[in-house]
This record gives sequence, C-alpha cells and structure tokens, in this order.
Amino acid sequence: MEAAYVFRVRFTLSPRSIRLDPDEFETTARVPAPTPGEEGWLLFRDSLWRGEANDADHARNLVEDRLSGGVEVLSATFREFETDEAYLDALKEEMGRDLAAFRAESVTEALHKYFGSSIHVR
Repeated sequence: MEAAYVFRVRFTLSPRSIRLDPDEFETTARVPAPTPGEEGWLLFRDSLWRGEANDADHARNLVEDRLSGGVEVLSATFREFETDEAYLDALKEEMGRDLAAFRAESVTEALHKYFGSSIHVR
C-alpha cells in the first residue's frame, strides 16, 4: 500500500560558489503520503483544492524541506496524487469515518473537492 503527492519542481543549487549553466533545473518529485489515519495523512485536505496547491509557498516549502541542504526550490506545482488501489481504499475508508471534517456528504464529493481529477491509480 503506497501513494505519493507528485510535484513538478524547479530548483537551483546553492551556495553558488561556482557558475552553473543552466543555473535552474526541473524535475518531478514524489512526496510519500502517510498511511490514512496516521500523522500527516490530511496533507491533501490542508494543502490542495480541486487538484491545485492552495498556497504556492507552502508547496515549495513542502518539497524543499524534504531535500538535503544546498538545493533551493524555486517553485513546486502539484501534478497528481499517485496511488495504488489498496491505499485509495484505505483513504476512502478513513475519510468516510468523518465526512464533516471534509465538509462533504460523500467520500466521492470529498475526493473531488481536494484532488479534482488528479488521482492516478496504478
């Protein structure tokens, strides 16, 4: 059972004691999603709206905090939530325990509110 928040990331290396050309790079970053019900599992509720990061600085910091020193994240754009069937089933079950926390009447509505159409099941 596994899932990840997938971001498109633009970054630079620092400190800049040497000259780089190009000096900015892009890559895809996958931030592992905590098991539903465990600490941090509500990242989507607190950070996403309709499949978009609701705070660009927060998304950038989220990725940058997980990288080792010397890497400055210039931007991070949420692309998709990548999951397997087992994780998605566990997520739905956990969400269904307290739909009021998601201001939704169904799990489907809650998923759409936060992820939009950006869930990719492998």
